[in-house]
Amino acid sequence: MRLFSRSVFVVCGLLGSGAVLLGQEAELPTVVVEGKAESLIGIAPSASKGQASREELMQRPLSRRGELLETIPGVIITQHAGDGKANQYFVRGSNLDHGTDFAMWVDGMPVNFRNHAHGQGYADLNFIIPEMVEQLDYWKGNYFAFLGDLSSNGGARFRLVDELEQGMALFTWGEFNFYRGVLADSIQAGPGTLTFALEYSFYDGPWELAQGSERFNGFLKYHWTDGTDTVRVTAMGTAADWTSTDQIPQRAVQRGQLGRFGFVDPTNGGESQRYSLSAAWERMEGDVRTYADVYAGYYDLDLFSNFTYFLNDPVRGDQFEQKDGRWFMGGNAGREWKFEAGGQEQRMNVGFQTYHEWIDGIGLHLTQARRRFQTIREDDIYQGNYALFAELEWKFNDWLRVTPGVRGDLFSTQVTSDLAVNSGSSVDGIVNPKLGVVLGPWAETEFYLNGGLGFHSNDARGMTISRDPVTGDRVTAADPLVRTYGAEFGIRNESIPKVVNTLSAWYLKSDSELVYVGDAGTSEPGPASQKYGVELSSYWRPTDWAMVDVEATATYAELLDTPEGRFIPGSVPYTLNTGITLGKGDGFFGSLRGRFFGPRPLIEDGSVESREAFQVNARIGYRRKNWEVAVDCLNLFDRNDNDIVYFYESQLRGESAPREDQHFHPIEPRMFRVSLTYRW
Repeated sequence: MRLFSRSVFVVCGLLGSGAVLLGQEAELPTVVVEGKAESLIGIAPSASKGQASREELMQRPLSRRGELLETIPGVIITQHAGDGKANQYFVRGSNLDHGTDFAMWVDGMPVNFRNHAHGQGYADLNFIIPEMVEQLDYWKGNYFAFLGDLSSNGGARFRLVDELEQGMALFTWGEFNFYRGVLADSIQAGPGTLTFALEYSFYDGPWELAQGSERFNGFLKYHWTDGTDTVRVTAMGTAADWTSTDQIPQRAVQRGQLGRFGFVDPTNGGESQRYSLSAAWERMEGDVRTYADVYAGYYDLDLFSNFTYFLNDPVRGDQFEQKDGRWFMGGNAGREWKFEAGGQEQRMNVGFQTYHEWIDGIGLHLTQARRRFQTIREDDIYQGNYALFAELEWKFNDWLRVTPGVRGDLFSTQVTSDLAVNSGSSVDGIVNPKLGVVLGPWAETEFYLNGGLGFHSNDARGMTISRDPVTGDRVTAADPLVRTYGAEFGIRNESIPKVVNTLSAWYLKSDSELVYVGDAGTSEPGPASQKYGVELSSYWRPTDWAMVDVEATATYAELLDTPEGRFIPGSVPYTLNTGITLGKGDGFFGSLRGRFFGPRPLIEDGSVESREAFQVNARIGYRRKNWEVAVDCLNLFDRNDNDIVYFYESQLRGESAPREDQHFHPIEPRMFRVSLTYRW
């Protein structure tokens, strides 16, 4: 069922544009490229801490909104199925699947879902309207006390706008039936400001099977300040449906059975929705900041996939349904003090975090053309997480800062399974110390030493399982919480005028690596692992209308004590992300960005690996007073690279036996998109 017809939306968009033309013209403010090129000396706790501003995010040509995270050095965003699913994330040598161990928040609300039907840590960012993002803050590593579950590789926080300087109406048209519209504004309402945004998007894509991906997003925020208090209340909602072309076997393309953008199962795809309400309060009293926020929401997903085709069932096929429906709620509260001691300003932060999810009937079902014919497993899950953390930033003098911290987490879990022996409950806890040391600055250079212990939780169903629901065999339950060990040495240098350089060398060990299983479409606990690497970033802003950036990473990742081999499937060994951005205020503007990620091992013994992938996106535009037009060219050089590649066993209809093969999802071909924006 379609959310809205395209024709109705286009009419509404034209009416919206007419309303804009009747409004008062407004001069656009001068756009200053800030964010990652800003000076963080004396502020940042590590070399890999950074942020991207609203202006920087909006100047990037994007093929999908998850690519906002590619402003983080070394982060790669891809997709292996339809646009309605969460993206595939890669960072610091980890194939995170759909978000297994990189934590994300929107304002104070977590995005990652624990115990998800499609994999632990599932993080779907499609409910974000990019134009409503004020700033993206990011951290790498497990060295920070406020970062908890699923954050061993770090975390990112999207800060949404409180108020828009101008209202806007945007419409984008692109090849392969791409349509997108956004209407947003801020109005005075009583003592505060009400900001709203509505977004609609539709996309068929270049696939032989049109994906008909349709999404509606809504955003509403009311905020006001009364003396020392600031209050924000935010409502967000999204609903989507799509048909997906999942990864296809390389052998079928080589022998001409399938085209590069072809499909095997025409009924894959899904529907999802997410709605949330949150409130945040902050009080500033001199050097004391007190804060609290709460959130609650509902989410569901119906996902149909078929990765092995006719391997398990030669007649009906191997399609399966992953069903997820949950209520979630939680909150954060804390206090931050600044005080004088030892002739220096010191800072202390103490906080409490809690998160709860009630999942009703999370299930795995066998289906044919989206019709169920067998239930493999169905469970009800409750899980609550309670955490306390404290962090002290102590300045001994002008060149030495030390930041010790500690975090304690408690989990309460209850699983009620359709197979009684797989039901159970548990209470588990973990304590993780952290430490950061900053030396300098000397000659506009700071040195950083960071270390800490972190963790990720495993799926609750894996904690309580005792019998395989298919074979009935006894199985060993997974550890509820898996500890990780991290360290980093870094340098930040700003001695060259208008240039910011950072260099970091890092290490991460995990007691159990979450490994993606291609033929099951999910991740599962694997052996211990270790990873280490180097990250280099350089940002040059020669004028207020130009910025050049280069971000390069190199990583070595391996599994420990495994007979199959030491390579982590899907681990990216090196990346390069670079670009140039030009323009300010009125007149012409443009952006040219290149992204490269190297060949990846596809199986543990390293005997099979993917090709490298290189993509260049470009934008050119012109703005004048209250209007703007821009043209994006995605995959400028029309390269036939792949977004994702897996190696596993599958069987096509007509094949007499299963075949091990590479299964890939291609990068989309060169395409153009034109955007028209009115502001008032």
